[in-house]
Amino acid sequence: MLNEREIESCYLGQFIPVHYHHNMLMDQNRMHGFKSAIDYAVKPGAKVLELGGGTGVLSWFAAAKASKVYCVEFNPDMVKEARKMLAMNPNGEKVEVVHADAFEYLPPEPVDVVICEMIHVAMVREKQVEVIESFKRRYLERFGGPLPVFLPEAVIMAVQPLQQEYDFEGFYAPIVQFQETTVIYPGTVEMSQPAVYSIIDFNQPNELSYSWQGKFVVERNGEINAMRFVTKNILAVVAERSTTIDWLNHYMTLPLANPVKAREGDVLQVSFQYRAGGSIPSLQASLRADILYEAALQPAQRLPAFA
Repeated sequence: MLNEREIESCYLGQFIPVHYHHNMLMDQNRMHGFKSAIDYAVKPGAKVLELGGGTGVLSWFAAAKASKVYCVEFNPDMVKEARKMLAMNPNGEKVEVVHADAFEYLPPEPVDVVICEMIHVAMVREKQVEVIESFKRRYLERFGGPLPVFLPEAVIMAVQPLQQEYDFEGFYAPIVQFQETTVIYPGTVEMSQPAVYSIIDFNQPNELSYSWQGKFVVERNGEINAMRFVTKNILAVVAERSTTIDWLNHYMTLPLANPVKAREGDVLQVSFQYRAGGSIPSLQASLRADILYEAALQPAQRLPAFA
């Protein structure tokens, strides 16, 4: 009999189908960003742990410099896939693929770097935050400090009001959409600038839930009927260059249950709450957007006249 977390894991992250992992291999932005960050973070001879290894590609990146890599994967199909693929590649013998639950596994020795890519936009669905927080507690109990370097090091999450078209060949369907960050979509109108609602630093303790209320100044007339969620992953901080190696998830656009008409200059108030690793519908159900101030109803300001 599966417990509640095991049942949820079948749907929320730990049993992602093999073909989805293949899509991730073909995502050049993701692959290049992680390869660069791992090359920077992993020093020669390092011990590395990857939680949620999938095909094993990130562990393989680490094996170029590391002396030992522990690659933990919960899905038995992916364990077989990772072992098969690693055996085809140089340095694959440095990677030990471990069939285990990332919520429970600890390496047999201290490690220098922990890689974990259980990441979804807004940190919903997948268990990145919960897995890392659990790991830190258990690691400190067994090995003491210091903690390893985490990759990603941090995550910045933002939200933005949109006017989103939901017409599909005449069929109206307000659905969740995922959009590439480099593509301009004619049916998407940005109604205000994005606002950061949370910054996660994996080197510090983190909460497992998010509750936010913020305001936006509307920049154009229209109907606000969706909210875009933006997630920027700071894979590594390159201190000597004062720069970072980043990876930006696809945008996630959630339709509002109650769209609001807005005019330029109006102040929009938005609120939502959800837990890290929770479902998209739970976040969507909590979304609220209301016009707090209507620009047209505010008294006109008289500017002083100078001779």
